[in-house]
Amino acid sequence: MSDDTWTRDEVQSPCVRICVVHPEERLCVGCLRTLDEIAAWSRMTGDERRAVLEALPDRAPRLRKRRGGRAGRTGRDG
Repeated sequence: MSDDTWTRDEVQSPCVRICVVHPEERLCVGCLRTLDEIAAWSRMTGDERRAVLEALPDRAPRLRKRRGGRAGRTGRDG
């Protein structure tokens, strides 16, 4: 017997429960979505959700640049 009661046929959220918004990039550091994307997720179509998911890997480098510490003072990327 298969239990399909709780199976949903939809694109799942990329949320990893690390909900912190980067102050400059305005992206969630956990899932890399914008605040608008997070707010609209439940209303998005499957195609819209897939488009957001496809864009996420390209956003990751935006959060990797080191901003503080010695590298920040000397102007070098860490």
